[in-house]
Amino acid sequence: MAQAAAESKRARNQAARRERVIAAAVDLASDGGYDAVQMRDVAAQADVALGTLYRYFPSKDHLLIAALAEQVSSLQRRLLQKPPRGTNAADRVVDVLRRACRALEREPQLTAALVTALSSADPSVAEAKQEVNDILASVIENAADHDALAQREGVVRVLSHVWFAALVSWVGGMAPTGQMGDDLDITAHLILDR
Repeated sequence: MAQAAAESKRARNQAARRERVIAAAVDLASDGGYDAVQMRDVAAQADVALGTLYRYFPSKDHLLIAALAEQVSSLQRRLLQKPPRGTNAADRVVDVLRRACRALEREPQLTAALVTALSSADPSVAEAKQEVNDILASVIENAADHDALAQREGVVRVLSHVWFAALVSWVGGMAPTGQMGDDLDITAHLILDR
């Protein structure tokens, strides 16, 4: 029993450290974007050793993608409390995506940092990016009500691509606030209202 209790306490401590690290990265990115997230600063703000930080996250991109995964997971939890609104699959998907877009638009520096990390060409972050994509796919599928998606993988993939392109346009100053949601609205209706 004592060993199980010690392992449980160690797991809780590790989870708490990981949460502090992600929160520190989010704070830094919110204030100064991608360049403000320096691993040494994250470790100091999270009150963890730099070596510990690198054990959890081998790079800044890994860390920021983990922060994005937390945000998408948080959206997923909120949707359980307040389900998507709409009378059909397209309207429900649009409701979910607009909620997510509004959250991203409230934090432009953080969103720009997350988009930069998602754009990383480092193959070692591909698995972390896939985790974010899988959570997002689940959110879209649940909003559409699985049965409404005849070609589920294609629909989710196209919506994800449009969303990423819209994010890049908004972060790069090529699209006004609100345009992401509008682009996703058009896309969801084109794909799902058939």
